[in-house]
Amino acid sequence: MTGTADDELRVIIPEHMERGFLENIIDMFRHYDNLYPLIVDMIKDERVRVRLGTTALVEELIKDTPGPLIGLIPSIGELLGDPSSNIRGDAANLLGIIKHKDALPYLLPAENDADDDVRYIVREAISDIKA
Repeated sequence: MTGTADDELRVIIPEHMERGFLENIIDMFRHYDNLYPLIVDMIKDERVRVRLGTTALVEELIKDTPGPLIGLIPSIGELLGDPSSNIRGDAANLLGIIKHKDALPYLLPAENDADDDVRYIVREAISDIKA
């Protein structure tokens, strides 16, 4: 994805997610691996429905196409340093859903997060990965 198409998708897909078109978005992601980086932008979206939809999207995609999600671990892991506790918690949750050992180097330092809820989510994610 480059140029104008990329910019348009960064706007259109979250808007469709907010409107509840999750199934359509899942289908798009299953057919176009180049859309996966948008997940990082979507989990940072200020709209709760977009963030919840992104979590549901990852829960579905991990079932049959884990490769591109595993490739996003470093980008999602970086979000564990975001100033927003909501973003840190959502990022930790996504890493727990992806459930790959490559996420541990990002999650382990976050066990001492300043926010109680984030610490809980991080510890759950670590437990899920180590299980």
